Amino acid sequence: MKKIFTKLNMLRLALIAGATISILFMLPRADHESFNYELNQPWKYPLLTATFDMPIMRDSASLTSLRDSVDKNFIPFVMRKQSISEMNLARFRNNASAIVPSDDVARLTKILMEVYSRGIISTDINNELSKGQKTKLRMAQDTIGSDPETAFVTVDATRMFSQASAYRYIDSVYHSSASTASKAFSSELGRAVSACLTPNVIIDSVADRKFREQEYLNITGAQGIIKAGQRIVDRGEIVTPQIYTNLNTFLEMRGQQDTTDPTTYFVLGQVLYTLIIFGLLYMFLAIYRPRFYSSLRKMTFLMIFITLFTVFTVVMFETIPNGLYYVPYAAVPVIVLVFFDSRTAIFSLITTIMLSALVATFPHSFIFMEMSVGLAATFATRQLSRRSDLLRTAVIAFIIYCLTYLTCSFIFDGNLSTFSWKIIGAFAINSVILSFAYILILVIERIFGFTSTVTLVELSDINNKVLRSLAEEAPGTFQHSMQVSALASEAARAIGANTQLVRTGALYHDLGKMKSPIFFTENQHGVNPHAGLDPSTSARKIISHVTDGLAMAQKEKLPQVIRNFIAEHHGRGITKYFYNTAVNEAGDQPVDPAPFTYPGPDPQSKETAILMMADSIEAASRSLTDYSQASIDNLVDRIVDSQVADGRFKEAPISMRDIETVKNTFKKRLATIYHSRIAYPDIKK
Repeated sequence: MKKIFTKLNMLRLALIAGATISILFMLPRADHESFNYELNQPWKYPLLTATFDMPIMRDSASLTSLRDSVDKNFIPFVMRKQSISEMNLARFRNNASAIVPSDDVARLTKILMEVYSRGIISTDINNELSKGQKTKLRMAQDTIGSDPETAFVTVDATRMFSQASAYRYIDSVYHSSASTASKAFSSELGRAVSACLTPNVIIDSVADRKFREQEYLNITGAQGIIKAGQRIVDRGEIVTPQIYTNLNTFLEMRGQQDTTDPTTYFVLGQVLYTLIIFGLLYMFLAIYRPRFYSSLRKMTFLMIFITLFTVFTVVMFETIPNGLYYVPYAAVPVIVLVFFDSRTAIFSLITTIMLSALVATFPHSFIFMEMSVGLAATFATRQLSRRSDLLRTAVIAFIIYCLTYLTCSFIFDGNLSTFSWKIIGAFAINSVILSFAYILILVIERIFGFTSTVTLVELSDINNKVLRSLAEEAPGTFQHSMQVSALASEAARAIGANTQLVRTGALYHDLGKMKSPIFFTENQHGVNPHAGLDPSTSARKIISHVTDGLAMAQKEKLPQVIRNFIAEHHGRGITKYFYNTAVNEAGDQPVDPAPFTYPGPDPQSKETAILMMADSIEAASRSLTDYSQASIDNLVDRIVDSQVADGRFKEAPISMRDIETVKNTFKKRLATIYHSRIAYPDIKK
């Protein structure tokens, strides 16, 4: 239990919790049966059938058309207000008596009574009659006890007046008589007449709304029924207005029937899904890649990288049509491969795609396409040592995208009806973005302190400042480093180790010899400064090239993986030449081996273990007098077996089978280097 709650494990759990929360925060909250569909667009999902009986309602376009037809043909309901006419007649008599003679008042009152008896309609009624070109109105009967449904009569609206036409009619009738033919309404009389022309036929709002809604109900009712199990819409079918209405009805009724809140269960499912995917990634790393699992920095990068990619996927899906096609998922294995290995890259790809599939419209097609492209990119890249490698990978990714897109069209649609050149364009943009992953690699290097293959290639250039200084100040050491680099890289290739890392690390492993090159055999020319020194002092001079090399590497800001080669290429080994000399000179007195021991540590990786073997063998091979195959084999076996016996490789993840493969590679390589040559004869005159 204590092992589970160690600080490192708690940090790993914090990483997985943070990643899960970040992804869930961005994921949509719709349940798994929610659909995104548009009018007059193809249905993108599989066959949808009704899970219950549901009515077939009219589509919105038909419903609007029918409602317009109802409004056009509907006869408005009105009522006559007798009190309005009585009140206005009384007001007119009072006002007009002070303006015109009593005979004129009587004649005008009679005309007003005729107008009110025919009816003055309100402005809203007049507008509706004009809009629909109607000539009829329905008016309540003055019959007590009548049936409400039949208590209305249809009247002719053409005989009724508007306020303006009523005024014109009164004016015309009044001035048609001989006695007033030459007269005109005075302004006071005109105002008195106009003030009394208040509509007495107005809308019966209660009856009008009741019967109008009743007619609306006749057209909005169900036109049929879809039984449970019957088809609503199938994949590829155009979402017509009627299908669109049926879909809305189905989703609305399903929401009403489900009394539980599906969002809670859906979010819980998302949590479990995300935790399972990340849990499988952790299991893979813990069992098969413990060196990565034990590195908090690498775990942090991996979790952040996968999380950001998934969040970016959700953002693209939510904001851009077909946004998933623009996301360069092939960049995941390519970038992880640069800093980890191929298996971790592939598992990271699987993790990212499975998490991103939560928002994919067609999960099966999405997983098939992105897995195919991602795996092809991984196999095409292998070791990213040149920018052209990334360009080639982008081209391959585009080709695989197109092929898988056509495959999905054939399988799921059965034709090319949904084929879109816009999608092909999205794939092209995707591939272009992938080709710029080189920039992202450089950013990751700076942030997390990783070392990419591209950086290793740049460091292995012998024209760079550090290696040029080594060649000038310690030429023998430089040549030794070149030979060790070639020898070690061959062995690394044979056992599947990082070839470029070994090649570069070997060039820098003896960097510290630049400080005192004369103390090392390969740089001596007849003068040996160790001749006048005691064994412990000489050993200290030899051992110091490790600490001096680490100091120089730090000053030159060389990556940590290169510094590991400097620190581990001798491990905790002993400078046997000077230790044996000290033992021989001490006679029966014991000699402390500590002053003769390198600081170490012993090799921690396959690559530094290979370098240790190659370094010792290359140096010892220079002292051979016989370069026969047997002599070379004996030298390699003796040195490597001695290192194994001393326990130099116990901390490195290298097997005995790998060590045997390395030994055989060294034997073949040395035999090629030191093969016998033909002596060219001199010309005899």
